Amino acid sequence: MTELLTTRTPVTTAPPRSTRAEMDAAFAEFLRIDVANGDASAETIGSYRRGVAQWVAWCASDNCDPALATPLHIKLFRQSLLEAGYKPISIRLRLTTVRRFYEAARNAGLRSDNPAAGIRPPRVRQATEEFKYFTDDELRRLLAAIPNPDDADGREKLCRLRNLLMVAMMALQALRTIEVHRASVEDLTEKDGNWTLLVRGKTRDRIAYLRPDTAKRLEEYLALRGGIPSDEAGTPLFPSMGRGGGRRMSRRMIRVHTDHYLRLASLKRPGISDHALRHTAATLGYLHTGDLRAVQELLGHADPRMTSRYAHVVDMPARNPALSIPVQGRSFYDCTDPHSAAPATLPAGRCL
Repeated sequence: MTELLTTRTPVTTAPPRSTRAEMDAAFAEFLRIDVANGDASAETIGSYRRGVAQWVAWCASDNCDPALATPLHIKLFRQSLLEAGYKPISIRLRLTTVRRFYEAARNAGLRSDNPAAGIRPPRVRQATEEFKYFTDDELRRLLAAIPNPDDADGREKLCRLRNLLMVAMMALQALRTIEVHRASVEDLTEKDGNWTLLVRGKTRDRIAYLRPDTAKRLEEYLALRGGIPSDEAGTPLFPSMGRGGGRRMSRRMIRVHTDHYLRLASLKRPGISDHALRHTAATLGYLHTGDLRAVQELLGHADPRMTSRYAHVVDMPARNPALSIPVQGRSFYDCTDPHSAAPATLPAGRCL
């Protein structure tokens, strides 16, 4: 690949004065004042930094100076991600990060172009509505796989309550893993026996109105666990309880616990992860209410078109246009009509 770059790389249009250090400084300033309008979370900043670090590492492996990168380098980087097995949506996120890295350099006058502009990610072949979710019965199995807190006491009871609540927040209240991670005691409000949680979303916050059964378990959990040290985001609602316990449960550990119960319920399979719980809350919520606006608020979607995917999944089987086609002919038989039956012998002719 290095030889390919040597022979095919066009002359860069970057100003000679631009250096990696200057570009890094421009990107740091971009992260500080531009991302999320200057109010980006630590997780978002970390994601951008990891994306750029991956790009820089690729450049180093191919003897390419990031300050002098061309569109061809970006395309070769994209190809390397494809060959490494990255999904199109993951590649899109990495290309977006690289694009914004060079846009920051261009705005700082360090380049006259953005080599990542116009470099598109691979096509996403998955249907928009092809997301994973659980049926009512599967969700019951998942919740039943979590050991009953009432059958334990002390620290074991506390762990069971915490794990039950984490799963419930995702599968019933439609929280993302990152939102479970960010949840703090200070985000809870109780008025006249009704509990709400201020959910710290990816782009905006929303209010989750907790189910009475979830709220009851939450009260029990908070009373049992006692005081927990606060961090910079507040008092963790779901802390770790192992060695060095009290710290906010990491996203990775939330996924580990969720996968464990998915396996116990025989629901773990390719494509099924903790995010399937959020899809479940949305799909079943619409299935049992038919209220798309309420589901949109549950999910915190700004664009109703995002939420409409769930309505499509629920409604399409009954609204399938194919069902209204008045089929005539010997090839179709009504299996519900006892007087209509398929012929006993195959029609004449050969099937090749």
